[in-house]
Amino acid sequence: MAAADKTDPPPKAPPVRHVEVDEAKEGQRLDNFLLTFLKGVPKSRIYRCLRKGEVRVNRGRVGPDYRLQAGDVIRIPPIRVSAKETPKAHPGAYDWLADRVLHEDEYLMVLDKPAGMAVHAGSGVATGLIEALRAWRPQAPMLELVHRLDRETSGCILIAKSRATLLHLHAQLRAGEMNKNYLALVQGRLGNPRTVKASLERRERGGERMVQTTDEGKESASRFRPLRQFGVATLVEIHLLTGRTHQARVHAAHVSHPIAGDDKYGNREFNRDMRSAGLRRLFLHAARLEFKHPSQNRKVTVEAPLPDELEKVLEKLHSPSE
Repeated sequence: MAAADKTDPPPKAPPVRHVEVDEAKEGQRLDNFLLTFLKGVPKSRIYRCLRKGEVRVNRGRVGPDYRLQAGDVIRIPPIRVSAKETPKAHPGAYDWLADRVLHEDEYLMVLDKPAGMAVHAGSGVATGLIEALRAWRPQAPMLELVHRLDRETSGCILIAKSRATLLHLHAQLRAGEMNKNYLALVQGRLGNPRTVKASLERRERGGERMVQTTDEGKESASRFRPLRQFGVATLVEIHLLTGRTHQARVHAAHVSHPIAGDDKYGNREFNRDMRSAGLRRLFLHAARLEFKHPSQNRKVTVEAPLPDELEKVLEKLHSPSE
């Protein structure tokens, strides 16, 4: 009688782990900590664990935006982490980042993120901007994102080179002392400046994570200032007074001026018209960033020029009245 085929049993999930937060991780968002600690686990799985209360801090349930404190004890549920490692990049693979540095000193740097690149790995993305930056600067003791940009948004993004700098800049964000200004092409004619105040809440719709305006959401405010009028659209400057996920995109759609090329919150017919004008991406660009330097007691202003592909769209839409 032939011997039965022997197959290796599937790897077991690790037991529940309890991780104590040290000073190096203080001030980091819980979800960002988990995305790094559980590298290889899909982002959707991590957020599901948070919603179900499987991840706890000091035995209590907290949200994904909870800021870690030194001494916190995080309960990590038994999640199997992929053993596969991200393939190492060839030498020089990320040298193109040198042309993307807008400002740098010993404390921080500001990059001009290209559209189409996620800021970090996860959800099917093997390498994000921060991973590419660390591969390009392997000698740097620390490089951490201060804030995020959507994958399809280009422009200024701030990187901290030390935990002290990161905490200082995070404090500015929470106090509303960091100015983030975007350029966007929106549907219709926006004649006068206006401030949009609409609370935002993350929800799932059809299995997709969305941000919606709700009375129960977090207070959010954005200022829209028209810069140039076109026949079917307006180039606007958007100043974010708060920093919520997808805030500019949702607020623009909330006042019936959705951003061109926005497949999630935008208008399908308007997007089709913009594609005929050559638009192949979301027309949202982080054009200017202002903050107080964490050690030099001065204001830093950094600007990223509008990408050529967006300038060409504006040229095609050039208003005959100008």
